[in-house]
Amino acid sequence: MTEMVYGSLPSRDGEPILPKWWRTIDRWTLSAILGLFCIGLMLGFAASPPLAAKNGFEPFHYVIRQTVFGGMALVVLLLTSMMSPAVVRRLAVLGFIVAFAALAFLPVFGTDFGKGAVRWYSLGFASIQPSEFLKPGFVVMAAWMLAASQEINGPPGKTLSFALTIIIVFLLAMQPDFGQACLILFAWGVMYFVAGAPMVLLLGMAGMVLFAGTIAYSNSEHFARRIDGFLSPDVDPTTQLGYATNAIREGGFFGVGVGEGQVKWSLPDAHTDFIIAVAAEEYGMILVGIIIALYATVVVRSLMRLMKERDPFIRLAGTGLVCVFGIQAMINMGVAVRLLPAKGMTLPFVSYGGSSLIAGGIAVGMLLAFTRKRPQGEIGDILLRRGR
Repeated sequence: MTEMVYGSLPSRDGEPILPKWWRTIDRWTLSAILGLFCIGLMLGFAASPPLAAKNGFEPFHYVIRQTVFGGMALVVLLLTSMMSPAVVRRLAVLGFIVAFAALAFLPVFGTDFGKGAVRWYSLGFASIQPSEFLKPGFVVMAAWMLAASQEINGPPGKTLSFALTIIIVFLLAMQPDFGQACLILFAWGVMYFVAGAPMVLLLGMAGMVLFAGTIAYSNSEHFARRIDGFLSPDVDPTTQLGYATNAIREGGFFGVGVGEGQVKWSLPDAHTDFIIAVAAEEYGMILVGIIIALYATVVVRSLMRLMKERDPFIRLAGTGLVCVFGIQAMINMGVAVRLLPAKGMTLPFVSYGGSSLIAGGIAVGMLLAFTRKRPQGEIGDILLRRGR
């Protein structure tokens, strides 16, 4: 019916999958992701040997693991990006159901690895963080509900997606994992805004978030400690934020030199949450600027393509995925320079972490699938025809 109303561009029947994929994919976004992964491996050579020595492993133990996980992530990314939006939606819904069940059972079977938050399942040889895999599935699920609500006699998708969001945020806050809870809430808010939510409602939601934050501050020692550390006018030089701040200051514009940085010997999370501090100290603001430019490329290119998309589901799901990707990167770097409270959030495709890398590959693979060029008229052409 959509093609009958709006028309479509001719497709190339019988075209092989790989040439068709290469012709329709956003190669700038794909190149930026590959660049981020290569930078992550380079920084891994600098940041992970101290941790490997501390745990009794070979110097490049974590680099090898990052290469393996990263290779798996890239394979998943490429395979997912070749799928049609309909197939991506079906698989995302199934993946969301599995991840949601895993998240719900974390209090019973999960572990905190001594970090004070039960976020992982320990498999012995590796660990899994369900919230990382939940995010892309949730975005697609919520986008499907919101798009369905715009149809004539459609289901109450906005109400259902909001209820689902609140349940997930509650489960994440119970871990506690307020960073991922904020990401989930932000993703839904962005998609709801794109779907046509009134600004008054969004402002009301922002007020509710502030109220919930006040309650969490009063009842969670973990949350209050991080907020107090962020608001304190003085930074304790022996804390992670203190070490990261000093490393960025020491690096300056050109850095202290490859292998000459000291922060990796002091920070227990130098290879994960504070990898940007290692980059700033050894390579200076030049590399940090390149990293920021690569993330900006992914976000801007994807949003530009999605602006031309006429399918509501694809437009909403793609917007949610790219905003989660960009905001997570911004939060990680914002914490390192003390613009935001500590969140315990990885830098996508740069930080070490199996769950983060593979889930990131799934999310970006979905994004690339949604932003591929398809045989359809652009939304601008449709609006022009309607105005005639």
